[in-house]
Amino acid sequence: MAQQQQALTPQVLWAQRKDRVLLTINLAGVTKEQLTFGSNTLAFSGTAQDKQYAVNLEFLHDIVPEECRWGCHGRDVKVNLIKKEEGHWERLLKTEGKVWFVKADWNRWVDEDEEEEGNEGGFDPSELNMGGMMGGMGGMGGMGGMGGMGGMGGMGGFQPGDDDDDDDDMPPLEEAQ
Repeated sequence: MAQQQQALTPQVLWAQRKDRVLLTINLAGVTKEQLTFGSNTLAFSGTAQDKQYAVNLEFLHDIVPEECRWGCHGRDVKVNLIKKEEGHWERLLKTEGKVWFVKADWNRWVDEDEEEEGNEGGFDPSELNMGGMMGGMGGMGGMGGMGGMGGMGGMGGFQPGDDDDDDDDMPPLEEAQ
């Protein structure tokens, strides 16, 4: 008789803005992903490395399910939750206390006072695929322009061998005795 495999729980990172919550579900190579949004919930399930993963989150406050978006990338699933009412949440989940698999995403975190300055903290809406319609597509989305990294595009015109004027005034090295 086959034994039913219990789903593992992926790590969830979160950051917020006054109008949205940004989640990252850290799960490399996920396939068969499913996300379901409720008025204050998110249910995720997927497969990675032949193992089942699932997480059910009950948020502290309500979200707008029909406006929430997600996108699956090679290393993770990015989720953009729209808050029903603007404002900063004191925590992500209804459950009080530390939840072992939920952590702050300090790479995307923006403090309330910095948010007004237009700092998006690494949030890029183009990472999302508008509802997961492309979520099952294989490959590493957004990596197409790397093509062997010839010439290292994006290095601001720097090419190996370019001289830097800062080292022109260096004295010659002395012989060791």
